[in-house]
Amino acid sequence: MSDTHTYPSDVAFSPAVKAIQTRKGSRDAYARVEQNGGWRTEVDENLAAFLAETSSFYMATATADGQPYIQHRGGPKGFVKILDRNTLAFADYSGNRQYITQGNLAENPKAHIFSMDYAHRRRVKIWGEARVVDDDPALLKSLMPAGYKARPEQVILFKVSAWDTNCPQHIPQKFDAADVAAALAARDARIAELEAELARSKSAVSAAT
Repeated sequence: MSDTHTYPSDVAFSPAVKAIQTRKGSRDAYARVEQNGGWRTEVDENLAAFLAETSSFYMATATADGQPYIQHRGGPKGFVKILDRNTLAFADYSGNRQYITQGNLAENPKAHIFSMDYAHRRRVKIWGEARVVDDDPALLKSLMPAGYKARPEQVILFKVSAWDTNCPQHIPQKFDAADVAAALAARDARIAELEAELARSKSAVSAAT
């Protein structure tokens, strides 16, 4: 985080943003948040637990002149690893080979991770700086999820500057297909169990009459 930042949220609340907050009446509320500790700057148990369940997120980067780009990243739950209290890492899989994210990071390390948990209507925003590591096969191997059918190409390291969560307002509730399938399978198994129990009861009644 830049030395010019007084509060962690200054990574997002620039002077221009604060001026608009003042004009629209929300600056005092955010100033109180800042004075009470504000956004977090390290990975704590709450963020660790969230990332352990994460199977998808969006990563934003920009060119040196500010042209933004957002790239989806996905994998099995927990594919994002925590190396230390300030560093996240994940294996970057081979894809369409456009390398826009890598090119952006080569000239502008600032990056942002946005992850949405639709099932529980939660979202996490993480600001920081990222870099590509393509010459450390041991690290790449350690980050590759076991049994996942993808070709790892390189590693992305993400140094956390600040992170925050949002309220659930306007987040539609959605569920992963695998979670829905598991719930339906459990329901069907319970129905089969109850039907078998009912059949046994009917058979017992018939035998007694």
